[in-house]
Amino acid sequence: MEEKNAPVFNLAMRTADMLVKMFGSRCEVAVHDLADLKKSLIYLAGNVTGREIGCPITDLVLNELAKHPSDIEDIPNYKTKSGHGITMKSSTVFLRDDEEKVIGALCINYDISLMMQYGAELEEFINFDAAEDKSENFYTTVQDVIQNMVDQVLTSFKKAPSLLTLEEKIECVRLLEVKGAFLIKGSTEYLASVLGVSKYTVYNYLHKIRTQNEYHLEEPVKVR
Repeated sequence: MEEKNAPVFNLAMRTADMLVKMFGSRCEVAVHDLADLKKSLIYLAGNVTGREIGCPITDLVLNELAKHPSDIEDIPNYKTKSGHGITMKSSTVFLRDDEEKVIGALCINYDISLMMQYGAELEEFINFDAAEDKSENFYTTVQDVIQNMVDQVLTSFKKAPSLLTLEEKIECVRLLEVKGAFLIKGSTEYLASVLGVSKYTVYNYLHKIRTQNEYHLEEPVKVR
């Protein structure tokens, strides 16, 4: 390298070391001096590609160098493969002198092969059998469970519980029975208080609904 460009390349080498220390053994950072393209690789921190100092420049960098100097731009975040079949995530930063002439390149290569393997396994793991999302809430008290289930059902009627008709109250009980709400002790009393009826009235509704379900009756529940 030319002496006047030494500070640029020294900074690039220090940056290369820092990046590998930060990202670990799967990271490789190469510094190229473009003064001699046949053996441009002058520094290598980490080693993913199996190259050595004195190796030639890459074809991708050559493609950029073929452009007009003002059109040469850094290349971030692209996919590459090593000669050993390793898939890498790469970026190239072009080094310039005081006159903005491209004199070198700092090339970052990160081996993502293992991540891709893990990604495929994670993709398989997070797939769900159900075609649609299932709703499930997680509570800290039984009272919260009962209250939330009752609230969900009452919300569907779009009116205050005190304004529900007899048929709507029976439907409310039926929906809660389907949800399994009455498997929880205390749910009958809570629903009765919300609907403004006695717990025995709710028991009556529930008994008739269960009787209807047991015998597969088609006519609606009648309460006298």
